[in-house]
Amino acid sequence: MARKRPKVSVVSYGLYERFDATARELPKLDRFSTAVPLRLGQEFGYVLNIKHGRGLKIDFEIAHPRVPDRAGVVMTPFRGDQFVRTSDFDFFLGDALWEPLDAMVGEWTLTTRLDGREVARRTFEVLDGSEVPDAEDLPVQ
Repeated sequence: MARKRPKVSVVSYGLYERFDATARELPKLDRFSTAVPLRLGQEFGYVLNIKHGRGLKIDFEIAHPRVPDRAGVVMTPFRGDQFVRTSDFDFFLGDALWEPLDAMVGEWTLTTRLDGREVARRTFEVLDGSEVPDAEDLPVQ
């Protein structure tokens, strides 16, 4: 019997509660938005659901504005991978803002590939405090 083709859907995207990578649960969505307020620890990203993909490889990338490392050198995009562990798998890709906050302003593009095929891409705009209202007042997109 032929293997079913994997189905990928975006469950949610936007601002989330703080993500604990050691916990089994994914972070809870606070608000749908691609506008991210410049706030220390602000978590943003998206959740994907992958059906019929058990054993396939997820490759992901977080491309950020010119964010420096501790030595002041501009960091390259963050890349990683993970394997789909079940036939109905939820996957969170996101990041949180850190110091120096002024270096976080700009476009962040999150991309996910499943077995080499791009299945999700979303760009978030981190806005400085003068450009964006409190998260509670952000428009739902």
